[in-house]
Amino acid sequence: MLKKLFLLLIIVRCLVTTAYSQSAYWQQQVNVDIDVTLHDDDHHLDGFIRIEYFNNSPDTLRFIWLHVWPNAYKNDRTAFSDQLLQNGSTRFYFSERGERGYINQLEVKVDGTLAKLEDHPQHQDILKIVLPQPLAPGNKAIVQTPFHVQLPHNFSRGGHVGQSYQVTQWYPKPAVYDRNGWHPMPYLDQGEFYSEFGNYKVQITLPKNYVVAATGELQDDSEKQWLANLANTQLIVPPPLSKKKVAVKPGAIKIQEMVSASLPELKTIRFIQDSVHDFAWFADKNFTLQQDSVQLPGGRHIKLAVYWPNTTGHTLNPGKSLAVIKKSILTRSNWLGEYPYRHFTLVQAPMGFPGGMEYPTIAAITRVKEEAVLEKTIEHEIGHQWNYGILATNERANPWMDEGINSYYGDRFQDTMQQNNSSPAPGKQGFFQQRVPENLEEVAFATIAVNKKDQPINTRSDSFNVFNYQLAAYYKAARWLQQLESKLGKGLFDKAMQEYYRRWKFKHPYPSDFKAVMEEVSGRALDDHFRLLDSTGLLPSPQINKTTRFTSFFNLTKPGQYHTISAAPMVGFNWYDQALIGGILHNYTLPAEKFQFFVAPLYGTGSKQLNGLGRMSYHWWPGNSNTMAIVSIAGASFSGDSFTDSAGNTTYQRFSKLVPSLKIIFPNRDPQSQFSSFLQWKTFLIREQGLLFSRNTMGGPDVITFPATGRYLNQLRFVVQQQRVLYPYDAELKIEQGKGFVRLALTGNYFFNYASKGGINVRGFAGKFVYIGEKTFLRQFDTDRYHLNMSGPKGEEDYTYSDYFVGRNEFTKMPSQQIMQRDGFFKVRTDLLSNKIGKSDDWLGALNVTADIPGQYNPLRVLPVPLPLKLFIDVGTYAGAWQSTAGTGKFIYDAGLQLSLFSNVVNIYVPILYSKVYSDYFKSTITEKRFLKNISFSIDIQQLTMKKLFPQFPAN
Repeated sequence: MLKKLFLLLIIVRCLVTTAYSQSAYWQQQVNVDIDVTLHDDDHHLDGFIRIEYFNNSPDTLRFIWLHVWPNAYKNDRTAFSDQLLQNGSTRFYFSERGERGYINQLEVKVDGTLAKLEDHPQHQDILKIVLPQPLAPGNKAIVQTPFHVQLPHNFSRGGHVGQSYQVTQWYPKPAVYDRNGWHPMPYLDQGEFYSEFGNYKVQITLPKNYVVAATGELQDDSEKQWLANLANTQLIVPPPLSKKKVAVKPGAIKIQEMVSASLPELKTIRFIQDSVHDFAWFADKNFTLQQDSVQLPGGRHIKLAVYWPNTTGHTLNPGKSLAVIKKSILTRSNWLGEYPYRHFTLVQAPMGFPGGMEYPTIAAITRVKEEAVLEKTIEHEIGHQWNYGILATNERANPWMDEGINSYYGDRFQDTMQQNNSSPAPGKQGFFQQRVPENLEEVAFATIAVNKKDQPINTRSDSFNVFNYQLAAYYKAARWLQQLESKLGKGLFDKAMQEYYRRWKFKHPYPSDFKAVMEEVSGRALDDHFRLLDSTGLLPSPQINKTTRFTSFFNLTKPGQYHTISAAPMVGFNWYDQALIGGILHNYTLPAEKFQFFVAPLYGTGSKQLNGLGRMSYHWWPGNSNTMAIVSIAGASFSGDSFTDSAGNTTYQRFSKLVPSLKIIFPNRDPQSQFSSFLQWKTFLIREQGLLFSRNTMGGPDVITFPATGRYLNQLRFVVQQQRVLYPYDAELKIEQGKGFVRLALTGNYFFNYASKGGINVRGFAGKFVYIGEKTFLRQFDTDRYHLNMSGPKGEEDYTYSDYFVGRNEFTKMPSQQIMQRDGFFKVRTDLLSNKIGKSDDWLGALNVTADIPGQYNPLRVLPVPLPLKLFIDVGTYAGAWQSTAGTGKFIYDAGLQLSLFSNVVNIYVPILYSKVYSDYFKSTITEKRFLKNISFSIDIQQLTMKKLFPQFPAN
């Protein structure tokens, strides 16, 4: 029995030891020694890297994943290129070959033995080093290789702009191996990094006239003295856009003169830094700098430097920047823990995007005009020295632990600065300041969340769409942490965060580690609060009893606290009512209410009649899916025509419509996709005032009456849209039914991008008209406006009154030349024929091609404001063309020039070439001013969509 008990104790001890060893924290150590040379004639680096890789894991390693991130710029088949397209940018996809970059000439040796390299199965910027000998726990391997980097144009964080160099993510770098295994990751623009800590020694050789700012401490006394002289050189720099010459104070040394004598020479400078996980450096001939220091509460002094290019339009105020740096380092040191390094450097440099980017002991910001934005950007990048630099979380998997926590402290910093600001309160605010909230992110996030388009905070950075990356990982995560502070109290919260910093600095904490520290220090279970990281929607807040407020125009302040009803003046115009003057009353705001309305009464100064339009709608999400349903009813009433009798009396013929509708917007299961689809039913109930001449049988004058008639149209639409930036497309199937007919129409558009701005749009249309019951002459006459039209339909053929027409029933002057985008959409018109060319009550098909004329070939580029010019060509056929008695060929065409204005809202078409049947018509019918009268135009207000104004707004 004792023997069995002894064996049991041994087994339990082994199990406990094993469990303990499995839970004990460990991380790899990666020391890096690099010797690199910059060749500024063709923007490349030649280097040699030696890596000491310490395997502190309990596992034997047989390979090491290696990041070779310059290969992200190698071609357009990388994750980086794909993500830029997904996020709405073609700047890299269509870049020139000479603007791209790569890394090659790797010859990896491990402990002196040549190692085999294997490609990653998916990503060109990841390699696998197959170790010649397994690396056992507790052992180290020496990995070394030469490398050659062609620096790209700076599309994203790193590269070059001319001979200004931003050398980031530039050397072969082992991926992280931690308790969750390997973390090989491709370089991305949206989504940052995860790297191992180590000690860095970097030696840089480059032309002597370059100024270098880098991670780490400079080791060369001569270079330190040169920089000190540069920092003490007093320059008066002109403000941006100034045409004055740079004034130099008496006795000051011009930078250009100071370095010009050493242009052909090279220099080698060294930087050393322990306990960092990355190394970045910036080199520019035009850099100047200012130095300072700050003393931490513990007594240590931190050396500070600000570098900026001494060129017109790229200056910043170094004194104010250094003041922000000092405040930022002091507040973060107080709130979280002391800054551990002995220096910090800020660089102004191009980064491929507006804003900034952080690296250990150094940060870069782009040019910022507004002082408040500059302060916030600097503080944010300095804050990343803690949440990224020291607390090295996996930013790709858990961006909120970096961006969200940093944003929380950034907001706290701004609040502190405002509280300490003793300047007098600002005077009366302007119109927009009174109506736009200070925190636009709050409104933007609430708008997306209310529409169920947000993503959880705890989402991978490469799984966010571009809107949610900013609004969830930054803004919402900061608000979540702010609520945690309120829950615990600021004192206890700060104590917990300081313990988190103390315990996890220079390590790789995960969300569970953060939660464990917060619960341990606070003594509270925080499961419910941390579950919010995985939920969508607005964060819980105290219930507010909304009250109604009235305002002029709009008011987006204090979102979610009021039902806002706004009133504003409104004007309009049409040929019959003339100037329309009135107002609009609405509750459209952000975030949107479930019930929305607007009503706009308008008085026609020409018709002397009251007109107007309005709409009411209700949005909801049936079931548990994100399918949105919108039920609405809309109405409008205006003058659509006029008649003046022989006595000079004018009667304005009105139309009115009432349109109930139901729209189902289907959810998109991929938040990053720009694909959307919906199904919509509408019934148009239309009443029109006509014109009737009746003969007086008693011999008196003819009787003119204006009888009102009613009609209806049922319409069902199914629409799909892929609004990606590269090769977008859309398609619509429309089925319409009215008295005695069914009309079917299929329309599709596909856009082929140019490498530069613009492209070619191909539109296809196929339609079929079907009579219900017998086809008679009377039925044919009654349904004429619904027949398929090869030309762009005119106002009287807009049978749903859905397009805006200046004068929808005019047959002369400019209004008669307006058409709408529908059916065959030819730009030539045959309005004066009793039966227009190409009109059909059977079937019709057409292909429309529109091509942007590139800027260098656009003859209108010489104008003060260059106007976009396009070519168009239309080809079509219809049922009548295939009959033996047809007066046209089986296919007809037209082609010409198109001028598109106001983001394609207004389009002007000038036909130049067309089929003979059109030419014959023009010669016989239009005898004067033929060229001008053949010009047509469209006004397509429906082109103004949220997606067009904001391409990255999440798809429906």
